[in-house]
Amino acid sequence: MTLVSERPGTGAPRPYAFPRIVRRDVAGGRVIAAHLPGQALSVATLLLDGGAGHEPAGREGLASVVAKALEEGTAARDATGYALALEGLGAELSTSADWDTFLVGTSAPAHLLPRALELVAEAARTPALRPEDVLRVRDDEVTGLKMDWASPGPRADAALRAALFGAHTRYGRPLHGDPESVAAVSVDDVLAFHRGWLTRPGVLIVVGDLDVLDLDALATIAFAGTEPATLDTDGPLDVPIPGERKILLVDRPGSVQSTLRLGHRAPHRAHPDYVPMTLTGTVLGGAFTSRLNHLIREVRGYTYGIRGDFGLARRFGRLLISAGVQTKFTAPALVDTIGEMTRTRSGGVTEDELAVARAWRAGQLSVEMQTPGAIAGALTTLVVHGLPDDYYPRLRESLLSATVDEVSAAAATHLHPDGLTMVVEGDAALIRDDLVATGLGEVVDA
Repeated sequence: MTLVSERPGTGAPRPYAFPRIVRRDVAGGRVIAAHLPGQALSVATLLLDGGAGHEPAGREGLASVVAKALEEGTAARDATGYALALEGLGAELSTSADWDTFLVGTSAPAHLLPRALELVAEAARTPALRPEDVLRVRDDEVTGLKMDWASPGPRADAALRAALFGAHTRYGRPLHGDPESVAAVSVDDVLAFHRGWLTRPGVLIVVGDLDVLDLDALATIAFAGTEPATLDTDGPLDVPIPGERKILLVDRPGSVQSTLRLGHRAPHRAHPDYVPMTLTGTVLGGAFTSRLNHLIREVRGYTYGIRGDFGLARRFGRLLISAGVQTKFTAPALVDTIGEMTRTRSGGVTEDELAVARAWRAGQLSVEMQTPGAIAGALTTLVVHGLPDDYYPRLRESLLSATVDEVSAAAATHLHPDGLTMVVEGDAALIRDDLVATGLGEVVDA
């Protein structure tokens, strides 16, 4: 067997063209569609401004409960009848909620899409929301969250989010809530959320062969019974960076490893520095070949893997570095991670590193855009962040043409190792003294 000591170089980027986009205002709502000539499968998704950012305090996770409750039947059919109607079309209902959006959609053969969209609109606009179903869905969510929160990670994630954005704000609480907040969700909360956000027209995303799809007819189905509504969306949050680091210690007695969550706030998704920030994150920790993974995994052997990248939403962003390390290596892992982050901020990136990051990000973009569902997700991004129709072709070219100077400047601007909040979830009795000895920052019980 011959061992190869040199990493293979990147290949030449292949041509890629994003589908033609059509925008149309119909029946009080807006349609945004992508044309895939000859594509037999079509996608239709209602994009509603009903994300978790609209949840009231103490009811975090409400949007997720509503999303799952939509599958429990409608005013016209019980859950079994609704499921059979979908199955008869070879379709399925897809519901989800994130910080910025509430999505209700389906995929079906082009000639069946109108009928499938009727079922989507039925679920979104006139769900049954029977009290017994809502409470069962809520309780199932609580059970799932309790199981999740019994494992390492969610408590550390919650502590970091609260520290970065404030536990009193919605963005300072977990996206899908916690067992307590979801358990507090009532039937009235679900009905009010549905009435307030899912009865608005929203935007209809359509992907498929537009030569055989009637967008006006689809829009009429999607927006029937709704009234136009003006949304006042708040602007991006500020990006305050603390003047010093701190370590929040989440005690997990008996744990054989420590869960690390390091981060600070960052700009929003539509920020002009999105491309160089993305490539900075890729070089630092966003890929298996990254600096952090090479040092902390390959050289030191502290972990099976470490990730670090920018996560950006409509109003906010953050740098997040995540890893699980052996307990005895907790303090050294933090020291080395901050050292690598500091080196990246002060010294920038190299051409070799950037070449790999450019090729991977641009190639990933092209690979991900191969299905109607992925194209629908891309159109959703355009809507949510107010991006132009030619964004994706320009994004790919921007990724491929980014220079060392541009990415290094972004590293210097958007990486803040001296303002990190570090959350460590582990056995406090074993790691506290080592954390204090590092001098990285004040150690505080979370």
